[in-house]
Amino acid sequence: MAIPVGSKAPDFTLKSKQASGLVDVKLSNNFGRKNTVLVFFPAAFTGVCTKELCDITAGLNSYSGLNADVIGISVDTPFAQEAWAQKEKITITLVSDLNKEVIRKYDVVFPMLAGVGDTAARAAFVIDKTGVVRYSEQTPTPKDLPDFDKVQETLSTLK
Repeated sequence: MAIPVGSKAPDFTLKSKQASGLVDVKLSNNFGRKNTVLVFFPAAFTGVCTKELCDITAGLNSYSGLNADVIGISVDTPFAQEAWAQKEKITITLVSDLNKEVIRKYDVVFPMLAGVGDTAARAAFVIDKTGVVRYSEQTPTPKDLPDFDKVQETLSTLK
């Protein structure tokens, strides 16, 4: 079960592959500045994940307009994430939880996905500028998408 609303969001520093190379992305860098939407997804180069991240990319201005950064998290390598993002024109920040530490901290581990091993469950969190979880959703199955209308509704209530 994903960590509940009202919890202090576990901080993390994860790697993202950018044009400049590998860079650190730290959640708490947004604290005091912006709200953050964390989108956990099972695997790059899969149908539902591609649709989800492409849809978020297409609507990215609505998140920016609500003073929010969107970060996608999976257990893929940063290099696989970069290749997928380039192929699908995904522009949100993707970070690699290769060691599966963050999916454990947020309690969104999907055990033995398709028999290949533990991966991220599909989940979404809204974290306010003070680092508190304001929205928490883990979908019943990897094929189900989070309710992004509720994510944006939650963001609209935050300053």
